[in-house]
Amino acid sequence: MMVSSPFGGGRAPGGLPRLPTPPTGWPIGSYATYGEAQKAVDFLADSEFAVGDVTIVGVDLMLVERVIGKLSWGRVLGTGAVSGAWFGLFAGLLLGLFVNQGFALQVLTGLVLGVLSGLMFAAIGYSMSRGRRDFSSASQLVAGRYDVLCQPRSAERGRELLAKLALKPPSANP
Repeated sequence: MMVSSPFGGGRAPGGLPRLPTPPTGWPIGSYATYGEAQKAVDFLADSEFAVGDVTIVGVDLMLVERVIGKLSWGRVLGTGAVSGAWFGLFAGLLLGLFVNQGFALQVLTGLVLGVLSGLMFAAIGYSMSRGRRDFSSASQLVAGRYDVLCQPRSAERGRELLAKLALKPPSANP
């Protein structure tokens, strides 16, 4: 993944634009899932096609939030304690490496302080929500369909190859 900069101009290494730009090319295939589009591009690559001319474009984007479960004080505090423990363990290890007094004591101190901090911050955050969001969830950006675009110079050959892929029986597809 490349992050663009407002100060850079021109093109990045590899010929990709520095600023977000709409994709270019002619459609050579359209698929219901990203996996199918990825399989099509993989087939093109296996067929010695110039895949540098190909772009997969998600169309009709949706943000899907899948609810994982109900939040409770126990779950919130448990998650806060574990999160704080990891951070505290890391801080304790760093202290133990650079302080010449009791490595184990430094690690244990960092762990305990991390757990307490994690509990405190989790409790404050959850109490401030006042029950407005009593569930945990995971968000994902998905598309209604995935179009495979190709630069005009090789679009016709790409369409021909993808037509061959579509004619193969499902068990023969890679």
